[in-house]
Amino acid sequence: MKIFMVLGNEFPPDVRVENEAVSLINAGHEVHLACFTRKQMPENEIFKGIVIHRISISVFLYKSSVAALTAPFYFSLWKRFLERIVKKHEIEVLHIHDLPLVRVGKELKKRHGLKLVVDLHENWPALLRVSPHTKTLPGRLLSPDFLWVRYEKNVLRHADMIIVVVRESKERLEELGLDRSRIIVVSNTLKLDNFELPDMQPDPQYFTLYYAGGITYHRGLQTVIEAIALVRDYIPVIRLLIAGSGKYLNRLQELVDRYNLKAHVEFTGHLPLSGVAANLALADAALIPHLKTAHTDSTIPHKLFQYMYANKPVVASNCIPLERIISETRGGIIFKSGSAVDLADKIMKLYNKEVTILPARKRVEQEFNWDRDAAILVDCYEQLGNS
Repeated sequence: MKIFMVLGNEFPPDVRVENEAVSLINAGHEVHLACFTRKQMPENEIFKGIVIHRISISVFLYKSSVAALTAPFYFSLWKRFLERIVKKHEIEVLHIHDLPLVRVGKELKKRHGLKLVVDLHENWPALLRVSPHTKTLPGRLLSPDFLWVRYEKNVLRHADMIIVVVRESKERLEELGLDRSRIIVVSNTLKLDNFELPDMQPDPQYFTLYYAGGITYHRGLQTVIEAIALVRDYIPVIRLLIAGSGKYLNRLQELVDRYNLKAHVEFTGHLPLSGVAANLALADAALIPHLKTAHTDSTIPHKLFQYMYANKPVVASNCIPLERIISETRGGIIFKSGSAVDLADKIMKLYNKEVTILPARKRVEQEFNWDRDAAILVDCYEQLGNS
């Protein structure tokens, strides 16, 4: 089939989109991808077999996406761009990544008789609910929560297939009244041949905790820094490595200064995948301290499976999918979201070896890996083509 993926972001990089597209190409499908660029990347190129079509957009248009339901010119821009490609390349399936552009997909499906696949990386209304820009007065006026909740339920009814990243997300959509037979789970698992761990051991001079990923308030890193301040007198060798970037970085650095933790906390900046793996190899444990919200209770981070594959004890907050998988595998320890005291207690237990943590690499090799999820995706596309 001729599949047309649509991503309202830059590409590359996007691990999930790349994994899905390459897997479908390997299964014999032709995959096109529409995305935007603000980095003056070429309008057209082929990347790992994916035929990429880019549209240049301004900062204003990029930021206007959050107000798409009240200022629909964002939809109009995408509709004109996508329709040209649909006609030129005789597209058969539209595969829309994330919720905002599903309305455009619905309209093109009706006009051209296409199949519509919606790939929900996130619980979008819940994500907007915790985003800083929607808490301002203009944000509340331009992107009211009730509109996104209603929009999600209405547009998803038109999808032939809905892809979600975790079981809890499927259950959430079922509660909205959507047909469970059209909802499949293709998780954010690890593509094993893309993640090479160096032959390195944790530095015995330190007890190292490691975090890799975005740096925003809702990632919960402020809770970790507060916990480090509570345990440093008991674990003088404790060290926290934070790899990543984001708008909350300055606030975290201020916290480090306030608690006089410069000897214990290091910010590495954004790292390539090889750097993430190298720092992970040096860690004694790895962190996912996300604040518990409706968003984090219905998604799963890719880094969980990196941590598990590296056989690192995972210290995670009690978001429902994290707690379920870590409890099933016994691959880590759970603390109460936002509680520095409870996290400090769990770090002490881990350091003093008061808890039993099982190596989780075999579970990743057998179950939580991309080969398994790719097979689910390819099979569902086969059924879609036969329907």
